[in-house]
Amino acid sequence: MSERLTKSAARNIFYGGTIFFLVIFLGLTFQSHNYIVTTSTNEDELTPSVVAGKHIWERHACINCHTLLGEGAYFAPELGNVWVRYGGKEDPEGARDSLKAWMQSQPSGVEGRRQMPQFNLSDQELNELVDFLKWTSEINTQGWPPNEAG
Repeated sequence: MSERLTKSAARNIFYGGTIFFLVIFLGLTFQSHNYIVTTSTNEDELTPSVVAGKHIWERHACINCHTLLGEGAYFAPELGNVWVRYGGKEDPEGARDSLKAWMQSQPSGVEGRRQMPQFNLSDQELNELVDFLKWTSEINTQGWPPNEAG
């Protein structure tokens, strides 16, 4: 009985398959990146205030308690759509004031509830953080989170 799969044939299948799937992987990576840059986000609306808000988010490690677009911890609420939950589409100024007031009033001291620490953010920092949360709410998440409550 003769062998049908020789060492050289196995090697060629391995290298051919590796190259084939590497090309597929790179193509899908490029397509995903292109979709994120051109369709999913509003890159042209990235203002210095939004960028500063992102830095505040990172500096205070908000993701250690909150989720943002499904990523992060599940101790505190999802914040990817908090701007919408606070009525930002109908009343942007009211939503901004409500979000700032909520952050300034923490911790609330209500027994049995999870408490957010007080970060003592300045008014400018609060505005920048709200700008960042507003910007994230405008990302096309293709229906995530599945409900408005997050």
